[in-house]
Amino acid sequence: FCSGQEAVLDPDKCGKWMFRFEDWQFEFAKEICQAAIDTNVCYKAKCSDLEATWWKETGVVCFYANGDDIDNHRRIINFMLENNLIRKTAGGRFYNESFKFDEQTRNGEYGVNFVGKIKLEQFINLDTGEWIYK
Repeated sequence: FCSGQEAVLDPDKCGKWMFRFEDWQFEFAKEICQAAIDTNVCYKAKCSDLEATWWKETGVVCFYANGDDIDNHRRIINFMLENNLIRKTAGGRFYNESFKFDEQTRNGEYGVNFVGKIKLEQFINLDTGEWIYK
């Protein structure tokens, strides 16, 4: 899903905020990507195909931004909050999700090898969901 303005995404600075979904959410995932583009939340959004694991099928949605575009981070995070796309712990605290640079993806930085350089806690209070700065 592209906005027509995706050329502003710099390959050296571009990355994504992500959320994982299960097979029963596949149509919703495609709709949420389109909604993000339609409401100018991001310049590009992607909904992966489903991948099978031994217990279920899952996919991932990516909302793309340049790492140094704070306004775009805020739009994306706000959209994710409004649409309940950020996971919470059993105690109701938001997980400290990371923005993943495309370079990290190209370098195969996944799982235990992944170190987020931009984290959700830099934007919101993980306990309340309130913005740290206005």
